[in-house]
Amino acid sequence: MTHEDGTEPAGAPVGRRVVLAMLGLGAAGVAAGPWLQRGVDAVVSKDPTGVTGLLPGGSGFRYYSVVDSVRPRTADDYTLTVDGLVDRPTTYRLPELQALPQRRIVRDVQCVTGWRVPATPFEGVRLADLLDAAGVRDGAAAVRFSCFDGAYTESLTLDQARREDVLLALRMQDAPVSHQHGGPVRLYVAPMYFYKSAKWLSGITLTPAVEPGYWEHRGYDTDAWVGRSNGRDDAPTS
Repeated sequence: MTHEDGTEPAGAPVGRRVVLAMLGLGAAGVAAGPWLQRGVDAVVSKDPTGVTGLLPGGSGFRYYSVVDSVRPRTADDYTLTVDGLVDRPTTYRLPELQALPQRRIVRDVQCVTGWRVPATPFEGVRLADLLDAAGVRDGAAAVRFSCFDGAYTESLTLDQARREDVLLALRMQDAPVSHQHGGPVRLYVAPMYFYKSAKWLSGITLTPAVEPGYWEHRGYDTDAWVGRSNGRDDAPTS
């Protein structure tokens, strides 16, 4: 759906015309040579949809957002709430999260659209530590994640959330997680496709059952183990 002036509302999925336009631009870059490719690179740096990740010459991470824009948060105004089926609902500020024990993980990052960034370091707080601090109540079987973009959500089972390789990432590639990459705090679910690693994390809610997230409502797998559909990696059994 579009407004009368032709613009799309915040949170609207990327339209077919945008996909076709970007793919057309990519084909033109191949045909026209390096001078046009420089123009393509300029578009890639500004594209908020991630569609330009399909263009030739792109490498590393792509930028994705399901809304038009997201206001950055800093140590002055960032908060993370843990609530739902817990004994001790808690709100953390960024310095409090930074003061907790940190874990470092180095794994390949795999996007369901096909691109991969090998040996990427993430550092942050184990999600299991925050769940233990909150006191998970009987009846909780899943964790729902909300984001301060106002649109994106994700979920994990409680067993998945307690894995050693699931973090609230504060650092990525040996630097603080940038706003573009979902900072100051993003979820990092190392063994799953990257759409499970929700950006701009603002809420962790314990729930009785898994609640499908933004992309699951649009046909993506709820259990998104890397390897289950691309055949290149071993999929965990739990």
